[in-house]
Amino acid sequence: MPHHILVADDDPHIREIICFALEKAGMKTLAVQDGAAALQAIERHAPDLVVLDIGMPEMDGLEVCRRLRHTSDLPVLFLSARDEEIDRVLGLEMGGDDYVTKPFSPRELVARVNVILRRARPTPEPADDRQFSHGRLLLVPASHTASFDGKPLALTSIEFAILKGFLARPAHVLGRDMLMANAYAANIHVADRTVDSHIRNIRAKLAAVGCVDAIETVHGVGFRLGGCGA
Repeated sequence: MPHHILVADDDPHIREIICFALEKAGMKTLAVQDGAAALQAIERHAPDLVVLDIGMPEMDGLEVCRRLRHTSDLPVLFLSARDEEIDRVLGLEMGGDDYVTKPFSPRELVARVNVILRRARPTPEPADDRQFSHGRLLLVPASHTASFDGKPLALTSIEFAILKGFLARPAHVLGRDMLMANAYAANIHVADRTVDSHIRNIRAKLAAVGCVDAIETVHGVGFRLGGCGA
C-alpha cells in the first residue's frame, strides 16, 4: 500500500512541487494551505506523515505540531524559509522528526520522508528479538518502545535511532557523522546544529523522567552514553 502524505504549506507552488515529487516516488498526497485545515485533514484522513510549513499565517506549523502531539505521534517533517537555529530547535523540541530549509531539493525531501517512514514503521525482524539496555534505560526495537526506570519515553523515530546507536556501542565516543549514519539514509547531509538539536531533545526527555546523565559531550570528538542511572 502506498504511503499517504499530507502537505501543509500556504504557498501553492511549494505544495505543487512537493506533491509532484512524492507522487513520482509512489506516494499519495493531500495538500492544504493552512494549519487549521491541516489538523482537520489529519483527523479525517489519518495520513502516514505530514510535511508541515512552519511559516503559515494564522496558525503556524509549530502550533499545529504542538496541538497534534497532545493526541498523536504522527511523523512530522518541518519546512521553513528561515535557517535559524531557534526555529530548528523549536521544531525538533515540539516533536518534529526532521527539518528542511527552503529552497530545498525535492529529491532530498523525498529521501528524508522515506527515512522517517522507515523509522516510524520499521520492517519487522522476527529472528532478532534483541533489547538494548544500559543502566536503567531500555530500548526495544521490535516494538519501537523506550523507557527509563520503567517510565515510557516518547521519542521521535530519529531520536529513537540515535539512542539505539548509543546503546549498541555504550563504551564508544560517537561523532556526529556516525550518529547521523544510524538515523538517516546515505548521502543526506545533516547540519551539526541539527545533530546537536536532536541530542538536546533526547537529553531533555530523559531528564524529564529522572535520567540526568544520559549523554556526555566529549569536546572536539562527539558524544558518549552516560551512566543512565546505573
